Amino acid sequence: MLNNYIIPFIVLFIISYGFFKKCDIYDRFIAGAFDGLKIVLDIIPAILAMILAVNIFVDSGLLLDLFKGSKYAEIFPMIFLRPISGNAALAYLSQVYATHGPDSFLGFLASIIQGATDTTIYVLALYFSSIKIKNSRYALWVGLAADFFGILAAFIVVHFFF
Repeated sequence: MLNNYIIPFIVLFIISYGFFKKCDIYDRFIAGAFDGLKIVLDIIPAILAMILAVNIFVDSGLLLDLFKGSKYAEIFPMIFLRPISGNAALAYLSQVYATHGPDSFLGFLASIIQGATDTTIYVLALYFSSIKIKNSRYALWVGLAADFFGILAAFIVVHFFF
């Protein structure tokens, strides 16, 4: 019930503060919205390129064919897609849940991988393109290493507790 009043209270506080400081709140709001729109226009090409690449990769069926017959065949596509696209990895997680159940070995493994890794490439493309950074230096390799160790930890934890 109190949650319904928090946002209106914050807005009222900002308006009161601006009135007290004699600021033109509306003009500042419009300027901030315009700056936000410019950022969105700057990052749209990176997002579209990423979406296109992920869709081509997933729709080709290559990931499923590469690991066909493996014990973890349904987990490997998720492992490869997680650094690129959280939604694609979530779709594979849902598929594992539907096939094996959330309380199965593969369900636990997929859940921990989903929680222990990040969308590294997506985040770098989005944030670095929004502020026009061309040289990411070690950010990609550190992020992918963190994803690798998160996946390794997921396998160890699930084998230990399941």
